[in-house]
Amino acid sequence: MRWDVFCRVIDNYGDVGVCWRLACDLAARGHAVRLWLDDASALAWMAPAGASGVEVLPWDGRADWPQPRDVVIEAFGCELPEGFIARMAKRPAPTRWINLEYLSAEDYVERCHGLPSPRYVEPGAGLIKRFFYPGFTPATGGLLREPGLLEARAAFDREAWLERLGPGRRPGERVVSLFCYPNPAVPALLGELAESPHLLLVTPGHAARAVGEALGRVPQPGAVFEVGLARVAGLPALPQPEFDRLLWASDLNLVRGEDSLVRAVWAGQPFVWQLYPQSDDAHRLKLEAFLGRLAGTSDHEAARTLRQAFLAWNGFATGFSAAALQEVWPRATAGWRDGLLAQDDLTTQLVRFVARTG
Repeated sequence: MRWDVFCRVIDNYGDVGVCWRLACDLAARGHAVRLWLDDASALAWMAPAGASGVEVLPWDGRADWPQPRDVVIEAFGCELPEGFIARMAKRPAPTRWINLEYLSAEDYVERCHGLPSPRYVEPGAGLIKRFFYPGFTPATGGLLREPGLLEARAAFDREAWLERLGPGRRPGERVVSLFCYPNPAVPALLGELAESPHLLLVTPGHAARAVGEALGRVPQPGAVFEVGLARVAGLPALPQPEFDRLLWASDLNLVRGEDSLVRAVWAGQPFVWQLYPQSDDAHRLKLEAFLGRLAGTSDHEAARTLRQAFLAWNGFATGFSAAALQEVWPRATAGWRDGLLAQDDLTTQLVRFVARTG
């Protein structure tokens, strides 16, 4: 099929990151995709080589919208331009209109996944938009996972990759990746890592600034300095495939937002997820729902330790301990990732959903 994907970049590039992965996955399966972005600047480092089958177009104030394609994805409620909706209504064959929603583990996702939303006003009166929710259960749309991803993960040589990255890994070092929003728990993390051999790989932006505020020295791309028994290495902005390898290479991944959460899941390593902070603490409910899905074991002590780490990393508790989390991770998440792998991936489900509802 031919697809139009619309995306607005809000502030932290997570929206465009998800949409780019979806567009690439669709194209790799033989579909043709037009990706409409109001700000495509992040693709310069996120996807410098582009992707065959994906055409990136500016979402601007144009009046001459082209003929809509078979499927139109309205990513994260970004609200399609009215001129484009008017063209959708005039298309000879019906356009499938999908609102791709944000990822959540909350119960409402299962209730709302797949629901129709008829449009009663012009332009486009009579069109039906359907909601598609990613999720962690068989009653949702699943998670993005490209064919061959797990095979590539299994064949990955982390020592060789870390050498190419620059710092390499010294014998006995545990590798930690840091990708976060502003986070008051970063000083505690740095203090803990400094007590034993660690290699901390710091992504640019919020993470590098947080480390700089704690240590008085901002990690620069390509530079390495020592803090106690740990080494701190600054990273450049990584293209998506390289970011995946960063997560594969690390013994602990501190991630943020939606896209990196999913990639941390498939990396198969212990991780802590920082949700996008909201002023009314609405992200606490989302975090609790996720922890309810994650802790899939009867080992209550391990589940409590895992919960403590996630709450502390998100500012809802104190006493963050990376070592304690890594120790209990296998017991606290037994079978969880295997259950997710048993479900069809998001793109497979989306294509099937469009064919069924169309």
